[in-house]
Amino acid sequence: MKPTSISAIFMLFWAFSFFLVLPFRLQSKDGPTAQVPGQAESAPPSFSFGRTAKWTTLVALVLFGLYYVNYVNGWVPVDALNLVHAAHMDQH
Repeated sequence: MKPTSISAIFMLFWAFSFFLVLPFRLQSKDGPTAQVPGQAESAPPSFSFGRTAKWTTLVALVLFGLYYVNYVNGWVPVDALNLVHAAHMDQH
């Protein structure tokens, strides 16, 4: 696999992992931080992008590592994930 492909696929894993990590580690409204006037009641009182980015990178590294090891060793081949072709073949 080319380094540019590795980089592009890792960035996709990172973006997916960001939305996966986002709901975790939010502080409750009962904490010491008060809401800012005009802030929605459903919004978290504080958000740390740096902390979320670190956790996202960790999760993305683990997920990408599993993906890459599968790519190298061929544990789950691409044909096993082709559900459309299998459904089409069952109709004939």
